[in-house]
Amino acid sequence: MVRIQFAIDLNYTLNFPGADFVFNIHAAHTARQRIVSESLQLSQPLLTTIQIEPQTCARFLRLSVEREPLQLSYQATLDIDQHIGDPDKIPETPVARLPLSALTYIYPSRYCQSDRLALLAMKEFGNLPKGYRRVEAICKWVNQHVAFRSATSSSTTSAIDTLTDRVGVCRDFAHLMIAICRALSIPARFTTGIDYGADPALGPTDFHAYVEVFLDHRWYIFDPSGTAIPMGFVRIGTGRDAADVSYATIFGSVNSPPPVISITALTEVGQPWEIPRHRPEALSTDASVDHAAATVLKP
Repeated sequence: MVRIQFAIDLNYTLNFPGADFVFNIHAAHTARQRIVSESLQLSQPLLTTIQIEPQTCARFLRLSVEREPLQLSYQATLDIDQHIGDPDKIPETPVARLPLSALTYIYPSRYCQSDRLALLAMKEFGNLPKGYRRVEAICKWVNQHVAFRSATSSSTTSAIDTLTDRVGVCRDFAHLMIAICRALSIPARFTTGIDYGADPALGPTDFHAYVEVFLDHRWYIFDPSGTAIPMGFVRIGTGRDAADVSYATIFGSVNSPPPVISITALTEVGQPWEIPRHRPEALSTDASVDHAAATVLKP
């Protein structure tokens, strides 16, 4: 188990009166990620609404601002008790046995054009034994064939672009891995967290994109960029690709500097918390999901 403490500070100035915000910065409530404490401070009194997406447990903060600048600060402390699996004993789930909640993650999406990567996926991974190790091979392939370099992609960069350019940031690595998995009928989804353990040479602490893949009842964590430590990931948003999980979706004209983010792992004598480290086992912050229940209709 790890205990993680983090903070996110955001600042916005309106260019014109009136703007609506949808934030996805709250830590998700999952079976293995428990919120110990959290707080939200706003620079002005506003009516706020927090809504929870039931399938992914992502939380969305909604508010409207008329004129004044908006400063938002969110802090949370949480315990993460990840499920630990044996990579050699985790099979893939056949499409016919997938739960309905996983089906959406085998289809192409805006940034993950899996329908255009079928030949590549089969050539590189089609003959590998099905299971966690095959997905691990996809993760390693993406890491080895794409170079991490800041400011080399944009909000329109897709998996196909990354495959062509062979350079990108964490979201680009995630999109390419997801697209290859889906091309092999393996459900994969885009997940946001914070880059715990990232090399300071890569820049200030920031939001991080990684991948969750559905294997044998459960969503397992993969980090194709290899820039951070998955054991310390705080799960925030989950979706088909980056279009679903922006930390801030804004309807209006605003200016804003980059977010200021901090994250640390806590330890205390007599407590079960440990410092996150790279582990060879399979990790998940989700509960086990039942296989699909089918209803057979007789003619």
